[in-house]
Amino acid sequence: MAIKELTVFMLCFWIAYAGHEFFSSTDQIAQLYGKTKELLKVFSQCNDAENVETIKSVLPNLLFSYSDSENPEEAMRNPVAAYRLLRQMRNDLIYIVNQPNLYQLLEIPQLEDLDGAASGLIRLQEIYKLHPEDITKETSLNADEAYNVGLVAYDEEKFQHAFLWFLYSLDRLTEYSTTTEEELLHYLSSSVYHFGSLSVAIYFSQELLNLDPSNDEARAQLNRLLHLQSNPDIFTLNTESSNYETLCRGEVDERTSKRQRALSCRYSTGEGNPRLMYAPVKEEVEWDEPQIIRYHDIISDREIEFLKNISRPQLSRSEIYVSGNNKLSKLRVSQSVFLGESPEEARVSQKIADATGLSMESAETLLVQNYGIGGAFEQHIDALETVNDRIATCLIYMNDVEIGGATVFPKFGVAVQPKKGSAVFWYNLLRNGEVNWNTEHAGCPVLVGNKWVANKWIHEIGQEFRRPCSLSDWE
Repeated sequence: MAIKELTVFMLCFWIAYAGHEFFSSTDQIAQLYGKTKELLKVFSQCNDAENVETIKSVLPNLLFSYSDSENPEEAMRNPVAAYRLLRQMRNDLIYIVNQPNLYQLLEIPQLEDLDGAASGLIRLQEIYKLHPEDITKETSLNADEAYNVGLVAYDEEKFQHAFLWFLYSLDRLTEYSTTTEEELLHYLSSSVYHFGSLSVAIYFSQELLNLDPSNDEARAQLNRLLHLQSNPDIFTLNTESSNYETLCRGEVDERTSKRQRALSCRYSTGEGNPRLMYAPVKEEVEWDEPQIIRYHDIISDREIEFLKNISRPQLSRSEIYVSGNNKLSKLRVSQSVFLGESPEEARVSQKIADATGLSMESAETLLVQNYGIGGAFEQHIDALETVNDRIATCLIYMNDVEIGGATVFPKFGVAVQPKKGSAVFWYNLLRNGEVNWNTEHAGCPVLVGNKWVANKWIHEIGQEFRRPCSLSDWE
């Protein structure tokens, strides 16, 4: 194969990734994996590229690392493995595509992707109270990889996590590591200094000074440390948590659990809806006030796969709504797309209309979302506080999640676990039209597994006779 044919391949298969972000969607990382594997196979047949013999000498090893036996979607279930895979693909693509004209065609994961993925790992550690050794049980990181996670934590001023990652990296230094002991000792000393743990800070500052007696910065820092008074334990993670974090970890109050066990489930015909007379919907009350309902088997496996497949090419970073504008935010790390009107979207919308008894006249089209490494949507309400507001939310779970990924309601302490094919429904507005602030909720990050969901936001217009208004201040 000639270089011209390779260029055509690049244009055909990689142009869709232009300007794309990867870390905020585990599915997009998996898709990139498949594209990288195809590129390597095609490149192995190229016979007139510059330095082709040098590149071909390492292609067998590269192809083996992207073998058919490795399922990228399976790798994505482990956030540390996903982070490593993203780094590997960046390095491999930069090495293979060493010609400027091809490099411009490829959308290679950027350093921002690696930093975003590392930030996701740190978010998982914060919420689930994990040391580096805990989160890397299945997949370990080498010294360089751990060092970069530590740098991200340091830049985010999360000095305890930074220190623990630098310490993890120090234990894994080898002669092949690009990270040096001096760099690690510098950041270990600086991290623990900012954290305020006096004795540990003195130890690492002295170690750095022993390694390089001419290091004036280390000597000055050692002198500053002698005037510190506080001495918190940097090795013990803080046990204080918000309701959001405790619910994400599954720590539900026993009184809440007891109340939930008393709630009911039933077959519902939607008060005599003809479409449900012979196939009633399975309705479960997850919470009674405000009411949260789960509809089981609301969407089929076939419909789920169809929605995923039509969404994949269109996914882009999710935004949040602030003061009438949409913008990117670290509060929401996922990729999503509003699907256009189609027979399939209409069919799913009709199922939601039948189950909830609400009109889809002014509802938004389905928003399909896939979460990234440590991806989450922190506490928020779905109501926009505008004319024709979002009266209700229907959240469809498109897959099961092994650990994490719950939808939690911190105001009343309920965590709803993802269950494939089910949909969770609640009202964002009271009957008097005011926002029900108790419906503030959050999407927890996925610790093990992947998370696909689809949102259906239902608006006020069309509900006049389906959910009558009330003049009551509390209703």
